[in-house]
Amino acid sequence: MKLYYADHFVLPLPEGHRFPMEKYARLRSRLLASGAFAEADFCVPDAASDDAILRAHDPAYLQRVARGTLDAAEVRRIGFPWSPAMVERSRRSAGATLAACRSALARDGGTACAVNLAGGTHHAHRDFGSGFCVFNDAAIAALAMRAEGRVRRVAIVDCDVHQGDGTAAILADDPEVFTCSLHGAKNFPFRKQTSDLDIELPDETGDTAYLAALDEALQSVFERAQPELVIYLAGADPYAGDRLGRLALSIDGLRLRDERVLAACRDAGVPVAIAMAGGYAEPINDTVTIHVNTVTTAARLLRDGA
Repeated sequence: MKLYYADHFVLPLPEGHRFPMEKYARLRSRLLASGAFAEADFCVPDAASDDAILRAHDPAYLQRVARGTLDAAEVRRIGFPWSPAMVERSRRSAGATLAACRSALARDGGTACAVNLAGGTHHAHRDFGSGFCVFNDAAIAALAMRAEGRVRRVAIVDCDVHQGDGTAAILADDPEVFTCSLHGAKNFPFRKQTSDLDIELPDETGDTAYLAALDEALQSVFERAQPELVIYLAGADPYAGDRLGRLALSIDGLRLRDERVLAACRDAGVPVAIAMAGGYAEPINDTVTIHVNTVTTAARLLRDGA
């Protein structure tokens, strides 16, 4: 199972910035130390090309990002200061989801899986970035897999605590890419978009109610979409200790969430590419633990077809 990383492409942030950029390097370090993966399992992805990005994004927006001509309001909406390193990091993160999709689809027989150890940048819209998201990696990858003739039908299962508004908007007119989002009803973004399936959950939902809603959602996704590839956004931010969460899931509840999604893919024989998406817990190691659990659960359930 290939794990794609770009944490060494550092996005410089000012002191006190609330985005936990260090979680990505900590995640890779923890996975390496676990003994569950070999050095060769970790791969540096190519940067997403202009052609790949432009299937999901407006050319003028890509030019403003690449040339550093975003205006002050656009930069504030993204939440990151512009720099050449920010552009490269964003391209590499999108490239990691592209690589994970291609890797998962390359295996002959059985259910294959690959992981982007970052990604899940689902608030990026066609012509603007938002909420720490510059390029929408899931939309870019889904459209690329279709354009490359690898699959016809893709499902994006978004379990970040925030709605995948950019993903829903970009893919609204593509009937072959099914978007599903389970998210907090009262959380960001406050102006929601319309996914193919939106499950809006109240604050303090907790493990039991969340998993029941997820089971219903997964049944609907596989019946309605009949996907040939699933892109799974495994956000750590539904966690009870997350600063931006409020759904009150436990770490074990999030591990069970991962098992539900990945077992559904396994049982349907559908390859899956995983992206980490959000996570803002204090201490940061709680977020890292949730992400580690996602990756090790995938290895256990899918890599060997267990």
